[in-house]
Amino acid sequence: MGCGRVGSSLARILDAKGHSVAVVDREVAAFRRLGPDFKGQQIVGVGFDRNTLLEARIREAHAFAAVSSGDNSNIIAARVAREQFGVGNVVARIYDPKRAQVYERLGIPTVATVPWTTDRLLRAVVPEGLISEWRDPSGTVTIVQIPYHRNWLGRPLVELESELAIRTAFVIRFGNGVLPTPDTVIQEGDLVYAACLSGDVYQVSEAATWLPGEGN
Repeated sequence: MGCGRVGSSLARILDAKGHSVAVVDREVAAFRRLGPDFKGQQIVGVGFDRNTLLEARIREAHAFAAVSSGDNSNIIAARVAREQFGVGNVVARIYDPKRAQVYERLGIPTVATVPWTTDRLLRAVVPEGLISEWRDPSGTVTIVQIPYHRNWLGRPLVELESELAIRTAFVIRFGNGVLPTPDTVIQEGDLVYAACLSGDVYQVSEAATWLPGEGN
């Protein structure tokens, strides 16, 4: 649902990969973005209207993406697809990160546009900075790579967690992902990815460069 820049791009990619795609939008002119090679359905109508969705063959759908410009329309359409038609894979684009957290609790995966875009811009302007690798839909919790001081080598990972007030999600060791245990010791070349509150990222970045014990 939604044939704006995101919706049309998603539809074209899926269509080019051989998927059967139906696109719903209120405006006929919006379908121009799909281009002349698009082979899927183009349905004019409201994306959460039952008859419109039936015309788009919602009963046969494997997935439904609500990517219009309105948060309310997206979440209503996503819930209709999930709850009334039993579509297994449903996602809604949400501009308000606070709303995204609520919708996640309703079982609707969301993409909070503002935090996601902010992260990508930060990667462009501060490529070496402590930028999140993943962020929850509400933007509250993030996973970052921790640039720890070399003096942490040979010390228990739990000590680093305690010092920085973080929780390690995983460690990349010799190119492989490792789930840490209470006995894990930091080794040369380890890349430590940890979860922390988004508001604490700057403090974590600063503290990570300290020598062990300096934060106490």
